[in-house]
Amino acid sequence: MYSLQLSSEQLEIRDTVREFVAQEIKPVALQAARLEMTRRPLLVDLLDKASQMGLRTLMLSEERGGAGADTLTACLVAEELAVGDIDLATVLTRTSALAPLLFDQLMTDAQRERFLPAFLADDRYHLAYAAREPGADNAIGVNYHRPVAIGSPIKTTARRDANGDWIINGAKECVHNAPVAKLFAVDVKTDASKGVSTLLVPHDAPGLTVTEKAGMGTFVHGSCGDLVFTDCRVPGDNLLGAEGHSALGAFFASGRGAPQIHALNLGVGRAAYEAALDYTQLRVQGGRRIVEHQAIGARLADMAIKIETARNAIWHAAWAADHPEAVADRSLPDLPLHLVAHVFTAEAMYQVAKRAADCFGAMGVMRDMPLQKYVGDTLVFLHDGEGVDDAKLRLAEAIVGYRRTAAPAAQAAE
Repeated sequence: MYSLQLSSEQLEIRDTVREFVAQEIKPVALQAARLEMTRRPLLVDLLDKASQMGLRTLMLSEERGGAGADTLTACLVAEELAVGDIDLATVLTRTSALAPLLFDQLMTDAQRERFLPAFLADDRYHLAYAAREPGADNAIGVNYHRPVAIGSPIKTTARRDANGDWIINGAKECVHNAPVAKLFAVDVKTDASKGVSTLLVPHDAPGLTVTEKAGMGTFVHGSCGDLVFTDCRVPGDNLLGAEGHSALGAFFASGRGAPQIHALNLGVGRAAYEAALDYTQLRVQGGRRIVEHQAIGARLADMAIKIETARNAIWHAAWAADHPEAVADRSLPDLPLHLVAHVFTAEAMYQVAKRAADCFGAMGVMRDMPLQKYVGDTLVFLHDGEGVDDAKLRLAEAIVGYRRTAAPAAQAAE
């Protein structure tokens, strides 16, 4: 049954990461030069150290060389890392979440033999999933109580040449981890199927161009970039799973990989709260510490309530992701708990960050103080990917049992 009591191993992992963040990440991440939202270079050296601690391969099975951590443990690590630096935490979390899907579940033995040794040996070997097309919604946005849009949003194509290799043409935008990834899982349309297929594309594949997006902190966390495929050639056996079926797309649509992302948001909110808690116990006004003033005490209590409630929602969703049988036997409601965690955490952490800034008074908006960064980082979570309003509409459809079907015109075309 779902329990809030962590195992000794989970506690040890959390404490180890927390110490790493306090001793090594925070002193660098909170330097004034890095607090500008548009000038936040990735902390590559610290990213390497985190990888050497096993955080990049955290969720990969022990059989494949990882730690075999479950979703709840991954959420613990994501929260702790995000307290230190949201960009580093995002890169690691996305690679960690993709690794078990690719290497444990979807790759063939032959594919695993080609890619897994390099992934394990290289601390800078990160992973990326490329699905979003330029100018397309790609399922972001909800036509409430309406059928799915006509046709597939995937325009990137892949065809086989005379040698059986795949030739890819098209583009992907805003691909998380793109500038640091050494292996991409790319959604494409193939000649043999009207469905979406996924191909494995190494970063050095001929015909692939990766362009890093500047000013990431203003609208997305971590490392992000665009991909352009110009007669990009990959071997014929780089097809991931069945042709015409995007297993990765189905996984992320289910929300099973979402709790870790919400834990990142929780980490940012906690960082803001902890900064405010420390400051209010030092700042003296009216002859006493401001933490002793009722208005400040009420703000701190409100922040603590929101953080604890958000953590409970995230852990609940994480446990459900690891135990789908709990929904089958009606132990858990047949509702997308990841959407519940998404909506509450996004709204609550933004409020936490703003209240934390209030505790600093005028200093809360100074550009060389971290509070303005925390407010901006939580604001990104309100709008990145599927926004909160869209998530609420999806949740509303689930509450009434609405099942989305293909539009009649789309069905006729198949």
